[in-house]
Amino acid sequence: MEIGWFILHCNRYIPYPHHLKTLDLMNFFTRLSNGWNLAMNSFAVLRENRQLILFPVLSGFSMILVISSFVVVALASAGWDTESFRDTDPHNVLNYVIVFLYYLVNYFIIVFFNTALIHCTHLYFMGEEVTIKKGLQFSVSRIGAIFAWAAFAATVGTILRLLQDNLGRIGKIIIGLIGIVWSIATFFVIPIIAYEKLGPLAAFKRSTTLMKEKWGESLAASFSFGLVQFVLIAGLVIVCFAIGALIHPIVAIILFMLCLFTILVVMSAARTIFISAVYHNINGDPIKHFNQQLADNLFEHK
Repeated sequence: MEIGWFILHCNRYIPYPHHLKTLDLMNFFTRLSNGWNLAMNSFAVLRENRQLILFPVLSGFSMILVISSFVVVALASAGWDTESFRDTDPHNVLNYVIVFLYYLVNYFIIVFFNTALIHCTHLYFMGEEVTIKKGLQFSVSRIGAIFAWAAFAATVGTILRLLQDNLGRIGKIIIGLIGIVWSIATFFVIPIIAYEKLGPLAAFKRSTTLMKEKWGESLAASFSFGLVQFVLIAGLVIVCFAIGALIHPIVAIILFMLCLFTILVVMSAARTIFISAVYHNINGDPIKHFNQQLADNLFEHK
């Protein structure tokens, strides 16, 4: 179905000789260009609302604590014997229960704080006061939907992990591709579970529908954010390498870790702002202070 949809949409951009239909191809590249511009607009919104960076920071620290706690529990269950821990049968049912719980907690944390960020960007788009408290209060009000989605996503993740462990090398490649499709299909899930009263499966289907409509814009934004992140990290590596050579390697490592964390936090917040802008405009909500004319052209239904 996905392949058929891809071919169908690609055909829209092939200029047929009998009537030289080049406008569709031009429109395709225009949408990619607008996607880049709107992605850059996300950084402008973040610059005007720097407190929004706190949400991915809280999410990141929470995940570090969760990972640490799971490692401690796993080592404690093995009697703090790392050799015994390595020799544990990876296909043990208990291991997959732990994997499910790990996915569940991580998905819950990520979606909880991203939902708060989505709501704060919505407040900003509407010209209302933006506060961390309002974002967290909104996430708490949607905690049931957030947990339901986390459980659904954790189930999918655990099944994929189970298949990956039992299908060999080819299976790992196939599961990797399925994981990519999953990431694309769930692009709009967070604002959907935040504002629409849908169950996990319905939210997944709704996100897939929106992604099919706006795949060009989302592709452009993903490429834009990825390019910016690559350039920043590459520049950071060069600078830290020079600092390590001129001052001290420990100083360079500490600086690299701090700056890398900052880059990842900023990129995460900017991506979420972009998703919020796309979602709200698709649903006809005005997104003030976000280059409304550009957004209208970008999100115009074809």
